[in-house]
Amino acid sequence: MKKNLGQEAIYDARELGLPRMLLLGLQHLFAMFGATVLVPILVSSYGLPLSIQTTLLFAGVGTLLFHVYTKLQVPAFLGSSFAFLGGFQTVANLDTGIFAGMSGEEKLPYALGGVVVAGLLYLVVALLFKIVGAKKVMRFFPPIVTGPIIILIGLNLSGTAVTNASTNWPLALVAIAIIIVANIWGKGMIKIIPILLGVVGSYIVAIFTHQVDFSAVSQANLVGLQDIVIAKFDITSILVMAPIAIAAMMEHIGDMSAISSTCGKNFIEDPGLHRTLLGDGLATAVAGMFGGPANTTYGENTGVLALSRVYDPNVVRLAAIYAIILSFSPKFDALVSSIPAAIVGGVSFILYGMISAVGVRNVVENRVDLTKSRNLIIAAVIFVCGLGFSSVGGISFTIGSAQITLTGLAIAALVGVLLNAILPGNDYVFGSSNDGDKSADLGSY
Repeated sequence: MKKNLGQEAIYDARELGLPRMLLLGLQHLFAMFGATVLVPILVSSYGLPLSIQTTLLFAGVGTLLFHVYTKLQVPAFLGSSFAFLGGFQTVANLDTGIFAGMSGEEKLPYALGGVVVAGLLYLVVALLFKIVGAKKVMRFFPPIVTGPIIILIGLNLSGTAVTNASTNWPLALVAIAIIIVANIWGKGMIKIIPILLGVVGSYIVAIFTHQVDFSAVSQANLVGLQDIVIAKFDITSILVMAPIAIAAMMEHIGDMSAISSTCGKNFIEDPGLHRTLLGDGLATAVAGMFGGPANTTYGENTGVLALSRVYDPNVVRLAAIYAIILSFSPKFDALVSSIPAAIVGGVSFILYGMISAVGVRNVVENRVDLTKSRNLIIAAVIFVCGLGFSSVGGISFTIGSAQITLTGLAIAALVGVLLNAILPGNDYVFGSSNDGDKSADLGSY
């Protein structure tokens, strides 16, 4: 007997029939699509030619890999992580040591090497979670550390948003307006995909005002292979990207809490947070190794779960397969790449600001007491390190024959974790607040 969609919880989508199941998979693809392809667009605007095709391929492959390591139980989709945008931009701007005189195309493999190491850090934390438990591990990454770091990610990117938007402010403002209206006044699916609607709506305006160049689209093949880029490793790029894993892991834990709450199942206990972290970390490492950005569990798709009340992981796996199929089209890649810089800037205005706002929410919802001297000192030092050292290009030093550069964000993360471990009075207990645990979600709009 078929159940009514949206009226009652459905854990086996086969009850709805194959056609509706296939459409539900497309809905999940639609929800993740705008944010996932936006990451390579933004990274390319920094001068690093990250491929949209490759990004879609490893979003699909990473999602399937995640499902395998979580015993096929968790209905999560893994898309491109916004947390690492600041790292990509920093690597693009590196001009010391081996990076001196490098083109963006030459720097990209080193940025990807940092993504690989960041993914492997997930595995280390997953092992710690398994051995000593989540509460003991999370004491080293409380909201007073992760919140300011997330705030810094957005603030360090803000200049790029203004630069892109200034190429055509009216078009950028159209994108901003659509996103705001969809997110504030939209209902159902409209509210879940404001970024995608902002891009599509402003792109249509750009077409009618003759601001889009379709020459690359007409020349591209309909079907073709992805642009695989093999990661390279350097200690400077690793130290740029790896600390961002701290924020990304907080996002992952928040998403697992949200998905558990939405589905009425405790996925943190079964299959376990160590397995979900392992799946996410491996998906990120594999993507980085072959040319894709870091992956993360997507809040947009959790919103679709809440909207449809269909919690069958098979539906999400259908979306992953759709993403893989779409990744084999260079013409589609060229179409997305034709989006004007002003639209990218307008979307970035909202996106980068919301990343910082998520950091603020992380602090507020976990009730961090900033009247305590230890907390105030940790936040103050993180902000000054992150913004101050970024303004002067970080700290460069030489070990042996290698020149190493510590960026502002890397210094801020390392100093924040160290101060939190040293200073007395850490009273954060992981799991005491469901809202707090969910508040580091960079993928929700």
